[in-house]
Amino acid sequence: MNINTGKITRLQRLSAGIRSDVLEMTVKAGAGHIAPSFSCIDILVTLYYGGVMRVRPRDPLWKGRDRFILSKGQAAVALYAVLAGMGFLKRPELMTFTQKGSRLGGHTENTIPGVEAFTGSLGHGLSIGAGLALAAKIDGNDFKTIVLLGDGECHEGSVWEAAMFAGQHRLGNLIAVIDSNGLSATDYLDRYLSVRPLEEKWRAFGWDVRTVDGHSHRDILSVMAGISGTGRPTAIIAQTTKGKGVSFMENKPIWHYRIPVGRELAAARKELHAQAGLRRSS
Repeated sequence: MNINTGKITRLQRLSAGIRSDVLEMTVKAGAGHIAPSFSCIDILVTLYYGGVMRVRPRDPLWKGRDRFILSKGQAAVALYAVLAGMGFLKRPELMTFTQKGSRLGGHTENTIPGVEAFTGSLGHGLSIGAGLALAAKIDGNDFKTIVLLGDGECHEGSVWEAAMFAGQHRLGNLIAVIDSNGLSATDYLDRYLSVRPLEEKWRAFGWDVRTVDGHSHRDILSVMAGISGTGRPTAIIAQTTKGKGVSFMENKPIWHYRIPVGRELAAARKELHAQAGLRRSS
């Protein structure tokens, strides 16, 4: 697939800008999950800004839209920032994240334009997505359903029940993207409950499987374009780094919950603003 270099540069800058938004939203709120949001931002930006998904921000319930389910609901802050950039939300609302009276809670809720499902209790998103995909297949609708899961979330048995269901019903209109950063909330998966080998597991449930660099917009676009319509659901194993974009957060379990302050905050802002080509905040 021939992908314009200018488009990739634009997506990279957008991702850095979204990371800056996420940082400022969580700092203002004193709450949120920065590191698991940072690991999936390049995936979200590619899906929404890269032309992978059909959506209409001015008509969020358009029947022909592609459905996106953020099963790893702790990354809600990243999805809100992406939706605001697309025009589903007004940007000033982002700074109300988790504040009193705000509709932007710590996990996604389907009362928010562009959000399809209430998630946060891990392991439910793929089941919802499989139901949407089956309904589309029965009704003859051509929208696709994309579900973003965490690799730690794949500890949940309900994920594999949904995977078995989707394979049985040959839901070729269903795509699961696994944000495979190797960490859960408190530790490295390989230290206490490994999910390896992920590729073989998904294949065993009747899925086509692709592995991709989850921070390469070009690679994500290519793998999405290469989904061939075999009649089987597709699992994309997106290899990512938790905390991507801020060097001292990367691959560090403690940053699942922590919010930077003082010198840490200044250093994080400096790195992200440089990546986005922004001026340093005063």
